[in-house]
Amino acid sequence: MKFRLPTTATAPFCPSAATETVQVPANASALRKMLLFFGPGLMISVGYMDPGNWATAIEAGSRFGYSLLFVVVLASLAGMVLQNLSSRLGIATGRDLAQLSRSRYSPPVARGQWLLAELSILATDLAEVLGAALAFHLLLGVSIMTGVVLTAFDTVLVLALQGANFRRLEAIVLGLIGTIGACFFVELMLIKPYWPDVAAGLRPSWDVLSHQEPLYLAIGILGATVMPHNLYLHSSIVQTRVRDQAPGAKATAIRYARVDTFASLALALLINAAILILAAAAFHRTGHTDVVEIQDAYHLLDPLVGGTLASLLFGVALLASGQSSTFTGTIAGQVVLEGFLQRSIPCWQRRMITRGMALIPAVIGVWWLGDGAVGKMLVMSQVVLSLQLPFALWPLIRFTSDPQLMGEFVNRAWVRWLAWGLFGLISLANVMLLVFTFTD
Repeated sequence: MKFRLPTTATAPFCPSAATETVQVPANASALRKMLLFFGPGLMISVGYMDPGNWATAIEAGSRFGYSLLFVVVLASLAGMVLQNLSSRLGIATGRDLAQLSRSRYSPPVARGQWLLAELSILATDLAEVLGAALAFHLLLGVSIMTGVVLTAFDTVLVLALQGANFRRLEAIVLGLIGTIGACFFVELMLIKPYWPDVAAGLRPSWDVLSHQEPLYLAIGILGATVMPHNLYLHSSIVQTRVRDQAPGAKATAIRYARVDTFASLALALLINAAILILAAAAFHRTGHTDVVEIQDAYHLLDPLVGGTLASLLFGVALLASGQSSTFTGTIAGQVVLEGFLQRSIPCWQRRMITRGMALIPAVIGVWWLGDGAVGKMLVMSQVVLSLQLPFALWPLIRFTSDPQLMGEFVNRAWVRWLAWGLFGLISLANVMLLVFTFTD
């Protein structure tokens, strides 16, 4: 295995697919190739379990029990399809979604796409700020405003990672995801959900979605699942795996990347499902159907379980969720900036700019509206993400369906129809989410 790290005469930059690669020998065994390819999907999966997902899953579970569990599953499956298109695009063309958008669209259109992508990164970082602030509030007993201020210092974490290769960063993210998963595994063992009811929640029920409130939450779950900036990020970081030019090499790379994507997002699916199951078993089953805030869920776990372990694990998992998204959000910002504008800035500067802009609405919201603003701002961040998603999906589906660009790796007819169907469904869901949000 060989790493090529970026170098600069001034300050190190964030890891980039253009400057750092992992050699995958053509004669390596299938298991070794799989281990070497495994990683980019993990970086993407953290966006599927950020604090915004927590907010929608907790409210869905506490208010409607397990009945919306099938929505979590279907939304995650849709994410697998779209992220697979993103990785296929990066491997087949050797360029990421941002680079291709810049080269194939007019400058005004490309600039507009860049602004929307940056807005989605800011919205995601806002959710990370709020989630980490809540975790500090719950674990340390500080005020939420103090927790918001403490999140400004996570730039130190990014500084510590400057010059780190992708394999090390992927290992850190895997550790954080493992922490989240282990916390929820123990919590489910403590809560002891009734598994036949959980299984029943996996069965799609359109009658459940015939009412406005569960439909609103279902749309929120869908909007919070697929992050627009993740589509740009995935098409770039999948290129950290070097492919030789031998016949069939790209096909092999695409196949292993597909396994990596599905396995990583399946792990994210399990964690998101665990959050909803936890809320349904701990709150809905005991009559606490009005738990809509993350901090309410934390404070209710102790008396319901009969100990402090469940709430402690809940807070640790929430903190790990916010921090894991911090790393990928920073790299996504670099990918978008380099792809659309062909500019690079030091990693710590990128982090400070993004976090600084996310802190402004967080501080204003908490100062003006109080602690109750956290839940509202989390929902708002997901609405903003929902608005950006179609603008990333449109070029992704068009590019991967272009035979001149993709060659033999162009989307098959059924994949193309499935992708456009998801585009239409997500766009319709976004419109309905906006209608419900501004008419409620």
